[in-house]
Parts: sequence; C-alpha cells; structure tokens
Amino acid sequence: MKLLMDLHTHTIASGHAYSTLKENIDEAKNKGLKILGTSDHSYTMPGAPEPFFFENYKTINQEINGLRILKGVEANILDYDGKIDVSDKMIHNVDYVIASLHSHCIKSGSKEENTDAIIGAMHNPAVKIIGHPDDGRFPLNYWRLVQAAKKSGVILELNNASLMKTSARTNTEINMIALIKLIKKNNIPVILGSDSHIYYNVGRFNEIIKLIQEQGLPEELIINCSIKQLEEKLQK
Repeated sequence: MKLLMDLHTHTIASGHAYSTLKENIDEAKNKGLKILGTSDHSYTMPGAPEPFFFENYKTINQEINGLRILKGVEANILDYDGKIDVSDKMIHNVDYVIASLHSHCIKSGSKEENTDAIIGAMHNPAVKIIGHPDDGRFPLNYWRLVQAAKKSGVILELNNASLMKTSARTNTEINMIALIKLIKKNNIPVILGSDSHIYYNVGRFNEIIKLIQEQGLPEELIINCSIKQLEEKLQK
C-alpha cells in the first residue's frame, strides 16, 4: 500500500506541537509523500493562533522542494449544532477544514448529542474531513455518523495518533473497528491522518495500517492512495 499524503499535521503554531513547517516538509519528503497538508488548530484551542494566521496562508507556496502543500485548519466543534471556529476570511484562504471534537473546546454530551455536533459540522460546506471520530471520551452513534458521511461526502478520518501509547483518547481501537466495519459495509472512502505534533510523526501510519489490514479495509477506500480521489473530494 503506497500512501501519498498526510493532511493532518501540526506545527509549533498550534501551541502544543513542537516542530516547524519546514521540519514537517523535510520529513514528508524523506518518507516519500507527494502531498503534505498543514492543519494547525483553530483559535478556540488554548495556545492556538489567531484567525489572521490562517488568513495569511497565501504567503506559503503551493509547492516546496517538489512537495505539494495543502493549507488547512483543524477547527473545533463548539456546540451540539455543529458550529465551528472558522471565519469566512479563514475559509477563503484554506484548502480544507478538518472539524473535530476536543475536550478543551466542548463538553462531551450524550452519544446522540455528540453525533449531532459532528453531523451539524458536516453541513458546513467548508468541512471536508471529520478528525479522530474514535475518542471514547466523546461516544458516538457510528451508524448515524457513517450514513451522514455517505450522504454529505465529508470524509471520516482514521487517526494514527489515536492508536499510539501517547494518546489521551480512550477506547480508540475498539471504536475504530466498529467504524471500519460500517465503512466497509457502506463502501465509503476514508482518509488516514497522522495527527502529528512533532516532525518525526509526519506520515506515520504504522498503527492504523496494521489495524485496517487486520480488518480487511480495501485499499480503494483509502483516499491517501489516490491524489485524484482527494482532489475530487476537496472540490465538492
């Protein structure tokens, strides 16, 4: 399986990550990636940059040292209606938005409330990816989530960092297995994200590859293997 991209990466701008964009670019090149997406946390996350940081993304070249650069933001879902902390100016200057539930930005509700929050975020046309929908601290109705993803075309992420020993998320492997089964049944594409907060984890997919191989997830459902499929998703 040849993975060509990593769209969930963080730099020191996020406030709790430890590498520069250049360090991430160099690591992506070293690992043979063709596309690097930089997706720092949006402003509601403690320590994250102000909106102008994202509004000024135009200063970053679309290609650096032969590596295609996509400019994104990991937005925080703020309420159970799916409101996110991304302004119109930010949307105008980013290539994609990842929407995620974070305990610093929203209190976990019931399974249905948490699911409502994500589905509400999916209704925002700027949102292209749902980040780490595997955290047991935010229980979800995976059947509803997969049906909403199928209808909206928003991509669900399988997050490698969630499976690492350093993760604070809970019950992630069990939740991912349940999610993968529904993804296979409904034949919807997913994206793998490293969710790297330090350069050497850019393009790290070891843990999630092991799991998806054990679960028999077909390669054709993994967007990281197809630049064309990614472009089609981002254009919707």
